[in-house]
Amino acid sequence: MAEKIYKVGMYTRLSKEDGNEGESASIDTQRAIIKDFIQKKGWQLTKEYVDDGYSGTNFNRPDFLRMKRDIENKVINCVITKDLSRLGRNYIDCGYYMEMYFPQHDIRYIAINDGVDTLNNTGMDITPFKNILNEMYAQDISKKIKSAINIRFKEGNFKGAYAPYGYLKDPNNRNHLIVNEELRPIIRKIFDLALEGNGVRKIQRYLMDNKVFKPAYYQFLQGNKGFEKQAKTGMYNWTENSVRQILRSATYCGDLVGYKRVAISFKNKKRKSKKPSEWQVIEGTHEGIITREEFNLVQEMMDNRNHSDKKDGGYDNIFAGIVKCADCGKRMRATSPHRRKRPNVIDCVQYSCGSYASYGTKSCSSHMIEARTLYEVVLKDIRYYANMAVKDSSGLKEMQQKIKKTSSKELNSNQKALKKANKRLSELDDIISSLYEDKVLKRITERNFEKMSEKYQLEQKELIEQVQKLQEQVTKQEEKDKGAFDFVQEIKKYKGIDKLNARIINTLIKRIEISERYKTEDGKMKQDITIIYNLVGALNEVSYEIKPTKPYLTEKEKVCSECGKTFKTTSSVAKYCEKCRKIVRRRESNESKRRSRARARLEKEKVA
Repeated sequence: MAEKIYKVGMYTRLSKEDGNEGESASIDTQRAIIKDFIQKKGWQLTKEYVDDGYSGTNFNRPDFLRMKRDIENKVINCVITKDLSRLGRNYIDCGYYMEMYFPQHDIRYIAINDGVDTLNNTGMDITPFKNILNEMYAQDISKKIKSAINIRFKEGNFKGAYAPYGYLKDPNNRNHLIVNEELRPIIRKIFDLALEGNGVRKIQRYLMDNKVFKPAYYQFLQGNKGFEKQAKTGMYNWTENSVRQILRSATYCGDLVGYKRVAISFKNKKRKSKKPSEWQVIEGTHEGIITREEFNLVQEMMDNRNHSDKKDGGYDNIFAGIVKCADCGKRMRATSPHRRKRPNVIDCVQYSCGSYASYGTKSCSSHMIEARTLYEVVLKDIRYYANMAVKDSSGLKEMQQKIKKTSSKELNSNQKALKKANKRLSELDDIISSLYEDKVLKRITERNFEKMSEKYQLEQKELIEQVQKLQEQVTKQEEKDKGAFDFVQEIKKYKGIDKLNARIINTLIKRIEISERYKTEDGKMKQDITIIYNLVGALNEVSYEIKPTKPYLTEKEKVCSECGKTFKTTSSVAKYCEKCRKIVRRRESNESKRRSRARARLEKEKVA
């Protein structure tokens, strides 16, 4: 029989990683080897397929896909590569094409240098092992490249295709970022809005209302490729996620942020997003647009916000995430903005324990406090310490002594407890050692040894946990003493303030604890507010009396609908003066009784 004449498809591939193999892997070299083989066989070269710069770990390559279409349309019936690695470096997919796809479409596949020919099964026994080795090579190369990139990243070199929004690549060093002065005010404004207590949605609306180009459209205007699709969705259509990514990125305080999205494996290029806490950050690699303190404050505010942009009746919840229940530690919720008819929205709002709101009295009690009361107590406390801080040196010394006094008693107590616990741990070590010696010398039985040993080991475990907690508390209290000077310098700025906002609250205060209401010996109702400041902790516990008066209500003059005289009232629905109100109520009551008697008589007459 005459030898079959094949219509050959010549496939060549070269990835960036394969460039390390030298001249032998180049496209020209592959082409020359394959053409020489075809010429010796006397076959027909029908088409040539070239994927230059594509990895062999996946098969979504442009010319490989074109070759598949030609196979299915019977344009070619033979595929030739220089070796198996040119077909691919994924042993599962390579096995599928060689053992399933090519035979199903009556395709003869030849890998010249590896001696593989699917027509007569030449070299097929060893082929799976060669495919595995090819994949192992790709895996090894992938590890080396990732390692090299990671080393350069840790050295502070920026490796992204495009600079982050708000930055440019330095013309003198493409691996260094410089601030884009055109976008600096926008980034500054985004963080300022966040520091003022605005949520992501409010910032998004501000950017859209002020017609600020969204990041993708700005990149499109700069002529960067890959942003055409996003640009079509609108110039100013900022998304909440775009705003959130900017607020969460430490890039804007001068740090290099990387590995936000990492490929699943060297074979699967799908990238999974990581949480901000899992990102890799190299500090101080370029100029920041905001300070590190401002960035950290924004992170804390975002972490504390619960439902930041829900409908709140116009109430600006500047204490979001800061107010906590003193008993269970849960967040206090700002509730019922439309519950009462009062002139100012802050007087309509009260805070109550989140655990109580969710689960009722089984979990905790309400710890209810009026938003107005909380606002005034905190404002007064900040003013007090700010005024003390700006006094002369004696005032500063007085404040520092006050800060130290509040912690020294607790610090001394914890240090004594820590010393006592460590001493007991040392004693337990000796006791357990003696017990073991008694057991070896058979002074005590095995049963008694195990019983006593278990008891002492349990005590030892509890003591170790106690020592760790005490050590942490002592360290925090020592840091608190060191932070006294910094706190004084910070709170000085707020002398004479007459209004609070979220930025002031989050800058100065770590949390505010609210106690449940209680009755004192003289019959007064009181409630405690403990303000824990940043750097120094709680300086004082404020107890205020809950008075039955309602300072938020103002008296208004009205005309009595009964007598026509003018009277004063705090009610918005009152129609009568105090004297006429009694007369009207008596009259209405008598009229109601009369109607009831009349109905009763009619019922009796019907029965009769």
